[in-house]
Amino acid sequence: MTSVTTKPARATEPVRRPAGRRTGVGQPSGWWAAAFVAPAVIGLAALYLWPFLSTMIKSFQDVPAFGPATFVGLDNYANLVGDEDFWKAFGNSALYTAIILLGIPLAIVLAALIEQVGRGRAVYRVLFFLPVVTLPVAIGMVWRFIYNGDFGLLNSVLSWFGVPGQFWVADPRFTIYAFGVAGIWMGLGINLIILGAGLQAIPKELYEASALDGAGRVRQFRHITVPLLSPSIFFVTILNVIAALQMFDLIFVMLRGVNNTALADSKTIVYLFYEKAFVQFDQGYGAAIAIVLLMVIMIATALQFRLQRSWVFYG
Repeated sequence: MTSVTTKPARATEPVRRPAGRRTGVGQPSGWWAAAFVAPAVIGLAALYLWPFLSTMIKSFQDVPAFGPATFVGLDNYANLVGDEDFWKAFGNSALYTAIILLGIPLAIVLAALIEQVGRGRAVYRVLFFLPVVTLPVAIGMVWRFIYNGDFGLLNSVLSWFGVPGQFWVADPRFTIYAFGVAGIWMGLGINLIILGAGLQAIPKELYEASALDGAGRVRQFRHITVPLLSPSIFFVTILNVIAALQMFDLIFVMLRGVNNTALADSKTIVYLFYEKAFVQFDQGYGAAIAIVLLMVIMIATALQFRLQRSWVFYG
């Protein structure tokens, strides 16, 4: 009788994969990844990259309303340097941005006060956030009614105290400041939400320990709240500067009117870009204004990131 011996299976014997299944770089799994990423990449290229490249090319051209464009080199940028309207618009944009930044301390104080509210905290946040979800055109129409020099609400309130009213959006002495107040009100809600989230991240134990050491509310606010809230303040500052330099629709609605005498002296950079590119149909010059605005925003953002090292505390 012959014995049949079986060969024991070795644990180190490699496992055979079923035919047709392959893995690795460049295999079918990579195609699926590319398919999922493609919509976002195509959207970014179509909505951001191509408009930027097209604007950059047009800034070196003379683009008439009809007919082919011609290459003019740096002529559009050279004309900007000597354009009085451009520098006036640049100064108005800088002043408007500075006014908008004044709303950040106001938002910090309001966020700290709302954080102290025991009940109804969400109601306050919703009320302050309503202007954020409102169309800027609607906001501009409301504030234009408030600033109306003949029957506006602001002049009516000032008359109660014997203060003479003004034509707030028709007098170049007041227009930028009037726009700034409306802009602060419009952006206050998003600032409160971001700063409120930063306040909630501050440990309560720090306030309790400082209270035991005799620190009052004001000292706690200065030495605990503001330093630990500095990352949120820095983020809000970045957003406000970019939004202020790009402001157009609010100013467009409040400035446009029959024979508005303040229009010539109250234009911002974006408004000047709109006027040159879409009213006067000088698209090459308008493209140069857009590229300069992009450079200004990039420089302002880079400068803020540079300066934040000395005052932002990442604890």
